[in-house]
Amino acid sequence: MEKIEVVYSEGRLVAPDPDRAPRLYREGFYGRPVGVEKPKTMDFRAPVQLSFYEALYLLEKGRIRVVDPEGRTISYEELLREAERRYEGFRRIYSVYRDLRMRGYVVRPGVKFGATFAVYEYGPGIDHAPFLVEVLPEDARISAIDIVGAGRLTHTVRKKLLLALLKGQEIVYLMFSWRRM
Repeated sequence: MEKIEVVYSEGRLVAPDPDRAPRLYREGFYGRPVGVEKPKTMDFRAPVQLSFYEALYLLEKGRIRVVDPEGRTISYEELLREAERRYEGFRRIYSVYRDLRMRGYVVRPGVKFGATFAVYEYGPGIDHAPFLVEVLPEDARISAIDIVGAGRLTHTVRKKLLLALLKGQEIVYLMFSWRRM
C-alpha cells in the first residue's frame, strides 16, 4: 500500500494531497479534514491534519511518510522527540492511544467532554463514543469529588468513564459504573 506524505511544520502535521489524504480518514477516522466541518460522507477532497498521536501510530504502521517543508524525511524517533518536547506526558498518553487503536477502537480527542480521548467502536457519524478515557500518571491522586464530578459528566453525555493508568509497561483500565441507590 502506498505511503501518504505528511508535512510537519511548526507543530502541525498535514497530509496536503486532497486526493490521497482522505484515505487516512476513510481507513480509520485518522485526522481532521482541513476546511470540512464534520464530514457527512467519506468522499470529500481536502488535506487532512493529524495529531502527533495519529501521525506516530500511522508512521509505525507504515501508512505515512513524514517530511519537513524541504522534503527531508523525519524519522519516528525524531517525531516522537518533538511531540515529547511539545506535550507533557506525551509518551504515556501515546501508549494508551496506541493500545486502544491496536484493540480496534477509533480514538478521537476527548477535549469537548473534558477527557483525554473519546473512544468509538465504529467511528464518528456511525456510532456515538461509548467511552471517555482519561489518561492519568502512575502517581495520580484522585479525590472522591473528582470521581463524582467525572461520573456526573459521563452519565449526562451517556458514556462510560475509563481511567487509564500505566503500571510500568502495562496499561490498567478502570471503568466506573454508576448505580442508583
